[in-house]
Amino acid sequence: MAKVLLFFANDTEECEALITADLLYRANIDVTIAAVGGSLQLVSSHKVKITADVLAEDVNPADYDMLVLPGGWPGTQNLEQCPAVIGAVTYFAQAGKPIAAICAAPSILGHMGLLAGKRATSFVSFRQELTGAEVLDTEVVTDGNITTSFGLGGAIPFGLELVRILKGQETADKVREAVQYRH
Repeated sequence: MAKVLLFFANDTEECEALITADLLYRANIDVTIAAVGGSLQLVSSHKVKITADVLAEDVNPADYDMLVLPGGWPGTQNLEQCPAVIGAVTYFAQAGKPIAAICAAPSILGHMGLLAGKRATSFVSFRQELTGAEVLDTEVVTDGNITTSFGLGGAIPFGLELVRILKGQETADKVREAVQYRH
């Protein structure tokens, strides 16, 4: 079974994280929500309380097939300031494993130099942070091992793209139909 590591910090945009996790679960993909900030108890950007599965510093990135960074502000900043998150992103980049980021979170990849020469997107006010990328104004962009999306409005197509990457188009189509997404 494919395994996804999804980081969640205080002030993360909960819908970007949870819609993505939901769609992955529906495809029979295991998702581990890793808490940034030293506590399993987190509060999202819209004051939704979340209980994570594990602390970020306790995960071994090698155990996962994909890494997901949800956005939100200052949730993205909280993710970027966490050594465990940066270490995991670095591991995934060096291993060529899939990395996905939505909304403000692609800025982390831009700051790390991982978008140089790639096509990418993000929330409009963070596009200048996509250092070296060809920035597209579209819902979801996959270029090599990196998938980015522009925000909450792209969360369903983002999640379906991650399902496609891990389990193929047929499974993504089944999940799309199951949730009645007809875009």
